[in-house]
Amino acid sequence: MEKKDIAGIRKQFKTDNDLLNISNIFNVYIMKDSTDIYHAQRQPFGMLDSDQQELFLNNFKKILTGQLNEKLFELKFQRDAENSSQLILHKGLLGSAEDFEDHMLQMTEKMIQDHPYEKDIVITFIKAEYMKPTRRSNDETEENSRDTVYSHPFILCTINKTEEPKKEIQFDYVEKEFKYKVEVDPIIDLKNPLTGFMFPCFTNDTSDVNHVLYAASKANEPDYRFIEEVLNGEEIMTAKEDKAVFEEVIKDVVGDQLSPSTLATVYSEINQTIEEHDADEAPKLDYRDVERILTNSGEKVETEKVKEAFARITDNESYELKANSVVPKFKSKSIKIQTKIANIAISPQDLQYIKQVNYKGKRCIMIELEEDAEIEGFKMIPEVFGE
Repeated sequence: MEKKDIAGIRKQFKTDNDLLNISNIFNVYIMKDSTDIYHAQRQPFGMLDSDQQELFLNNFKKILTGQLNEKLFELKFQRDAENSSQLILHKGLLGSAEDFEDHMLQMTEKMIQDHPYEKDIVITFIKAEYMKPTRRSNDETEENSRDTVYSHPFILCTINKTEEPKKEIQFDYVEKEFKYKVEVDPIIDLKNPLTGFMFPCFTNDTSDVNHVLYAASKANEPDYRFIEEVLNGEEIMTAKEDKAVFEEVIKDVVGDQLSPSTLATVYSEINQTIEEHDADEAPKLDYRDVERILTNSGEKVETEKVKEAFARITDNESYELKANSVVPKFKSKSIKIQTKIANIAISPQDLQYIKQVNYKGKRCIMIELEEDAEIEGFKMIPEVFGE
């Protein structure tokens, strides 16, 4: 899935939206330190009052929020997995409301099997359908964009922890006395889902039942047990891990020193690859691509040496890095240069204007400017370099 696909579904989670039909919601309560289902309840989503619906809709929106390969991961299902989650989810999606409940209970069993949680949790499943218009409305011809739509049925799951209710002191105006109030019912924290997933994935308005979208609790901290044992997804690399691999490959091939201008060219080459790539699939870089990028950046490298670096660092010479994970956000100040004197934030495309130089026997950072710099409203006086 691409960012626009996820954003398109996420913005549908609002009340009174005729493009989104949530037929059923199924909640399962699990007691802490237990691997048993304490209570389960399925009901039509439309039977909830509007305030309840809004709480859940915001919860569903939260689970689809975050950067791809950092917090959201498109997982490919393992082949021939025992008790396949792909098959369970597919049957739950195509079956009746009762079938949906039965199959989501199977998914719940996989989540809690040999894995008790530290707090009571609530696992929520919804069965829904997203209708996406095939074209925009045309005011001139009075065509309605919703006359023809793509239909995307899907299952979404969120896991939420519970919190103990607050103990409070209240003042009773009638009795004129202070009272100690104790609530015993736990509060479901719908604002901070622990994890979740959506099945199937969607690419260019087509359902992809061979992939599931997984949401981690924190960026670059996926739950590998959940990915492999619950969802039966194949092994993944986070954006942070991919970037670390890229940096180690570069150091292995050309050393750990690069001029800012060379690094700017490297990032520019990768960004160009991303922009020119077919939008149907996320661009990836193998050892040949890395060799080409380094060569175009002025470094003399051999293909075989880059290939060996990939094999040594990833144990797979054919490994492919996700290009979007390797390059920082190209047009924002995503690169941080930290020193004891000052911290500088700069965009990858502007690295070419920075140099480290020796000035009077001391290391200095020189920044090329197109205008006078200002300090607290005062323009700096230009000085001749070296004086």
